Parts: sequence; C-alpha cells; structure tokens
Amino acid sequence: MLCRREFLCYDSGVDHDEERRLRSRIMHRLADAAAVSPTGALSRDELSSFDVDGQRWRLIDRARGIWNPQALAATLSIVSSPDGPYDDEAITGGLFRYDYRSGSTAGDNTKLRRAFELDLPLILLRKVSRASYVPTVPVYIVADDPLGCQVYIALDESLRFLRDPMHPSEQEQRYAQRVARQRLHQPAFRARVLRAYEVRCCVCTLRHGNLLDAAHITPDSVAGSSTSVTNGLSLSKIHHAAFDGHMLGISPDYEVRVAERLLDEVDGPMLQHGLKEMNGRTLALPSKPDEHPDRERLAERFERFHDVA
Repeated sequence: MLCRREFLCYDSGVDHDEERRLRSRIMHRLADAAAVSPTGALSRDELSSFDVDGQRWRLIDRARGIWNPQALAATLSIVSSPDGPYDDEAITGGLFRYDYRSGSTAGDNTKLRRAFELDLPLILLRKVSRASYVPTVPVYIVADDPLGCQVYIALDESLRFLRDPMHPSEQEQRYAQRVARQRLHQPAFRARVLRAYEVRCCVCTLRHGNLLDAAHITPDSVAGSSTSVTNGLSLSKIHHAAFDGHMLGISPDYEVRVAERLLDEVDGPMLQHGLKEMNGRTLALPSKPDEHPDRERLAERFERFHDVA
C-alpha cells in the first residue's frame, strides 16, 4: 500500500502547473453547472461536450469508468455506478474505495495511478440514473493498493492532509464520514429523489429545482435509514422545514396533514397559502410505483408527527 506521505514522485522535476490550472478551471465550471442543474446532476451528453472558456472538453469516457484524455498526464474523471461490475464503496474512515479497471495495473489504470503519483485532482461522477451523473470535485487519490487493485480517494481537499489517511484518529474518522455524507451520499440522494418526482414538490407541485430538497422520511441520523428513493420525498424548502419540524405530516395513505396549532393560527399569506391550504392534499407521487414512499416509514414518521403536533 502506497500512501501520499510515503510516495515521492519520480519525475518531480516536470512542471505540471499548467495541467493543474486547467483541471481547476474545468472543475470550477463543472461545480457551477451542477449548482444550477435542477437536480444537481448532469447528463452524459452534457459531460461529453463541456464548455470551458470557449473550448469543448469531454469529461466522461464513452463506455468505460475511467476517462484518460490523451492530452493530459493522468486520469481526469472516474465513474462510480451502483449497478456497475466493480466493488466501489464508501468505507470506514470516510475514504472512497475505487477499484482498478480489471486486467492489471496497466492500461487505463496507468493514468489512474499517475494521478496519485502527481497528486492531481480528479472528477468523481456518481451515476444516479441511466445517463445522469452527480459530480464531486475535486477529489484526490491518497493511497494506492496495487496488490488489491484499488485506490482510496479523499472526497474533500482537507482530507488529503490527514496524518495517516488509512488509519485516522476517532475524531478524524468522524469528520471524514461527515464529509462523505455531505459530498457523496446527499447529492446523489437528492438527484435520485428529484428525478423520481420529476423535479416538483410532492406537496404543492412547485417545479423550481433550486427551491426543492430531498427529505428523508427516516432521518439519516437514525439507525435503519436508507438512501433509497423510497425513503425520500421531494419537498419545497418550506415544506421540508415544516416536515422536519413536525408542523406538516404525511400519512401512510399519502395524505398531507398540517398541525392543528397552525390551522388555528392567523399570520398572513405564507402561512395561509403555503401551509394551511396544503392540509388534506394528496401527494404527487413518482410515476414508477416502486419509487413511491415507503408506507411503513411514513407510518413511523406520522406517529411522531401526532406525538409532537
């Protein structure tokens, strides 16, 4: 196992500053594009011809998970797919394990390992549907395991400087796991949920993606939570806050309920039209039945709503 602190780049005399600057421009532009996307995801077509300062760049391979542009010294992007053939997963310690392309350490893996040697940033693309990906940028390879045919990826720049990335302290591990939730799991969960609900609030049908959240039915801080679409609801930000604050509940029969204390309150148009008038409405559900909210999870959450409301 090679770790960043143990590795000395054998061609450290080569100037790769221009490539670093180019990668930085690409990744800043990619982060901006994801921020204005309704779901936070970008299509394969968008990633295949991406504009950076008036120049078109391919940011994803046509068929494989590792993209090695000929003009660059190392891998530019990697794709992680929940239904792919490799065992990529977030691991204890908050690092993301990414498997080499099968075969050997050569081929596509040469430039992947080169990104580690040169300490160059990469794009991690998390597949959330057939041709839709959520980018995480920048990410860095902090350890290389040629015997296990895998690399370990820090999902945030700060994690590159841990004392020992493969053996973090308890405090470092908690921080790294929080970073993994924020940068890896939550954006992918949001993209999958908003796609399922066709980018609309399931309570009021608002369709402005930047005003929508993916709310967990069973909170992600609770044992037994899940990142499945069936544990999610597409909610406007006000309805998400009301749902989390037990001012708005959703029955296992998919009916919206507003807390009695709010129904009796007089406060102006936002309360009246934004919340009180939602009482008794039926959820706007995903078109696919297997993506409908889990009724058992809703029943547990609805019971809590009644206890508090």
